[in-house]
Amino acid sequence: MTIREIGGLLRSRQLSCVELVKESLDDIKRRDVFRTLITITEEEALAEARMLDAELAQGKDRGPLHGIPTAHKDIFYTRGIRTTGGSLIFRDFVPQYSATAVDRLATAGAISVGKTNLHELAYGATSKNPHYGFVLNPHNTAQVAGGSSGGSAALIAANFLSYSLGTDTAGSIRMPASYCGVVGLKPTYGRVSRYGILPLAFSLDHAGPLAATVEDCALVMNVISGPDSNDPSCVARPAPDFTKTSLANLKGVRIGVPRNFYFHHVHEEVASAVKRKISEIESLGASVSEVHLPDMEEANTAARIVQLSEAASLYTGREDPTQFGDDVWALIEQGRMLRAHEYVNAQRVRTLFRREFDHLWEGVDLLVTPTTPMTAPGVDQTTARFGDYEEDVRIASTRLCRATNFLGEPALSMPCGKTEKGLPIGLQLIGAPFTESKLLAIARLLQN
Repeated sequence: MTIREIGGLLRSRQLSCVELVKESLDDIKRRDVFRTLITITEEEALAEARMLDAELAQGKDRGPLHGIPTAHKDIFYTRGIRTTGGSLIFRDFVPQYSATAVDRLATAGAISVGKTNLHELAYGATSKNPHYGFVLNPHNTAQVAGGSSGGSAALIAANFLSYSLGTDTAGSIRMPASYCGVVGLKPTYGRVSRYGILPLAFSLDHAGPLAATVEDCALVMNVISGPDSNDPSCVARPAPDFTKTSLANLKGVRIGVPRNFYFHHVHEEVASAVKRKISEIESLGASVSEVHLPDMEEANTAARIVQLSEAASLYTGREDPTQFGDDVWALIEQGRMLRAHEYVNAQRVRTLFRREFDHLWEGVDLLVTPTTPMTAPGVDQTTARFGDYEEDVRIASTRLCRATNFLGEPALSMPCGKTEKGLPIGLQLIGAPFTESKLLAIARLLQN
């Protein structure tokens, strides 16, 4: 059920917050073969539910999220509750304060039932966590859920919860959203505070919602967005009401379909599903035109240099590889081998691409692309084949997402049909900075 549907049951007294939390946790305990959670906070959740029930009985309503259960990716600080980062080095870390996004959700009446599993240190595309278990895809447990916010996406895909918090450094909200068939929004850089979130790459990290529906993402954005003096990278501009914009059609909307990069080395079923959706967009009144983008492979290369460098800087002095999964340790070691001039030059490339995209947005309102070039890979799969072209699964998974983190543009992934084998396909909408309201309104119309 959606947030509004659940809220209607709570406010009509057909369901209590305590009953809702108990039902959600019982369902998770009974059916969660997907390894979606690292920590369950049952006692705390039930205490919060009892208080929120009492408030509703007294006529106090905190808003749409009042009494609605959620869970936070386990790199969001939660006061008094361990925050592992999916790693061994933080397995006993108990923060003394909560992340801003967590605090804002709690103030809005959301009830956290736990911390979700993820790729170790949020540094990977599969959520095959060697310490807390591989996160499996609810559509087919032989496939991965994607990463790094795999537990958050799988919770929603399994119908355990309506929404969850995730983070995105190179696609880590959108990839699992695509692979699990849910909605995921990476907001504009600086739109949502990152205070109290374990960093991976400070100039690429974004926080945002994953949810069952576009409107649920918008409702969560209404709560977690906005200025935060604790986060210097958080913009001062106030956040709008992300649910307010509603569209009956797409007349006047200018859609750009990339003629280069985004449809190269893409599985046929994925490309066909996205192109069908583009035809639907055009039938709703949008003007659709092909656009040529700057060299996105170069953008991905530069973004990868930035990520490797910034991530490695966080773990200088930690020289024990037994404390890390093999894949994460290898990435940290790669980052240590990069030189200062390579990082500086990558940042210069970033400035050039920023100018190119500022010019692009003068002619189109948004870009429509696949989110990932394939559907969820198998648990044991290491490479992906696209005709005669073969690519590492991790590189393939991030290929169509990474550049938007480099640029800071908002990007949303939503379901776009399924393959013959029943695996979800993701559609990606990319917009100009601070156009989340437009992305959400268009996505909501397409979803409806």
